[in-house]
Amino acid sequence: MDFIADNLVLLPIATPLVGAMTALLLGRFPRARAYWSLGVMLLSLAFSLLLLWRVTESGTAVVVQAGGWRFPYGISLVGDPLSALFAVMAQLVLTLGLIYTLGSKDAVITYRPFYPLFLLLATGLTGAFLTGDLFNLFVFAELLVISGTALTAASDDRFGTEAAYKYFYMSLLASTFMLLAIGSLYVSYGTLNLADLAARIADKPDGILLAPAVALLLATFMIKSAVFPFHFWQPDFHAAAPTAVSAMLSSVVVKVGVYGFLRMTTLLFVAQAPLIRGILIILGVIGVIFGGLSAVGTHNVKRMLAYSTLAQVGFILVGIGWGTAPAIAAAVVFSFNHSLIKAAMLMLAGYVASRAPVKSAAFDVVTGIGRYLPAAGFLFFMGGLSLMGIPPTNGFVSKMLLFRSGIDAEGYVPLLIIGLASILTLVYVIRAFQLIWWQAPREGAKAKPGGDSLLAPALLIGLVLLFGLWAEPLVSVATNAAEWLLNPALYLAAVAGAGG
Repeated sequence: MDFIADNLVLLPIATPLVGAMTALLLGRFPRARAYWSLGVMLLSLAFSLLLLWRVTESGTAVVVQAGGWRFPYGISLVGDPLSALFAVMAQLVLTLGLIYTLGSKDAVITYRPFYPLFLLLATGLTGAFLTGDLFNLFVFAELLVISGTALTAASDDRFGTEAAYKYFYMSLLASTFMLLAIGSLYVSYGTLNLADLAARIADKPDGILLAPAVALLLATFMIKSAVFPFHFWQPDFHAAAPTAVSAMLSSVVVKVGVYGFLRMTTLLFVAQAPLIRGILIILGVIGVIFGGLSAVGTHNVKRMLAYSTLAQVGFILVGIGWGTAPAIAAAVVFSFNHSLIKAAMLMLAGYVASRAPVKSAAFDVVTGIGRYLPAAGFLFFMGGLSLMGIPPTNGFVSKMLLFRSGIDAEGYVPLLIIGLASILTLVYVIRAFQLIWWQAPREGAKAKPGGDSLLAPALLIGLVLLFGLWAEPLVSVATNAAEWLLNPALYLAAVAGAGG
């Protein structure tokens, strides 16, 4: 137990990494490889939950200085209220993603590298949230890109390779921006430890390369979250990627950018935060409108949900842009809840596509197929209610907190715009539901007798309802995270005070 307690922030990263290497040794035993990977993710999720519990109960961050090096020379791993909550969010959805793969009919699931790559995806995502070093954030983000690209390229869809190329080259652009930003900051301040860097920037806010570093990091995280105008790769990617993969990247992987925006505006660049927040509000409002209109007009369920992510992330950016404690707490709650909703909805789209006469999520193929799938229709309807922000779902909690925080922040103009634009969510969700479950199928079109499993999306919708009816624990943790974020001295003291 002492080992677990001493390394609690390291274990959620190390567990899927070791599990991935072990899964390679199970190449000849596909079922054993699958269940091993699920067991690894369940164990890793347990460590993340334990980390969040410890952070919440102790009221401070859990810090490990890797390799025994003292601050600020070593690599810091930091579990504060925000990073611990985001680690739980990521690993919860990833675990349910693995449960979906166990019941998936995709051929890619049977490939030997699939589960090791999936666990590496979990390693990269968790590490990106828990690292306290900017360069290692880059390293973990690259691990995300490599594993995500390979998983997409192996898709059953004939456009999978094209989508993988788009994702890879856009990520390569983000990586270039981030490396340039890292170099600029290191030349200017001589450190990449987030806590040490924040303190040095506060002491010397006029560093000669600070302004380009801020701009480059802003562009990096915009690409990571597919924020307008860097969104164009996402719809093609999600339409072609395996369902389990697209569900992960559209729900939790895009949160790397959200996490980056939160750290930029509350820790690293406090003096520049008003300008950054103004940009985020503008881009968020544009994203809500553009994403909603694009979702209304698209021809494919998965593409519709990809554009929906653009809109939903727009709401989160507006909350970060308002910058008050209630608005940041609302953005954190919105991020967590959106991860559950979007993963569930993409899994349901994949389930419907797997039961269609020709495996496709195109509306002209799946129209009317839902008449044979009433259970999926109920789940899709509940997920749609959550996207629209209607009780008793967690989406209602997210939008209620966000709109209330907008009133408190006196952000009336953007609040009015995104409030009116929310009607677009109602339009595209009802349109999809009507086409798939109400409209008559084409002559002779029937659902296949077998397809993907409904277990994972059903569990996710269950969580959507749970956090809608019992939102207090999540709101409490998010409120604590917002208080921490707006008091960066707490983060600096926790990291600097950790032993070598």
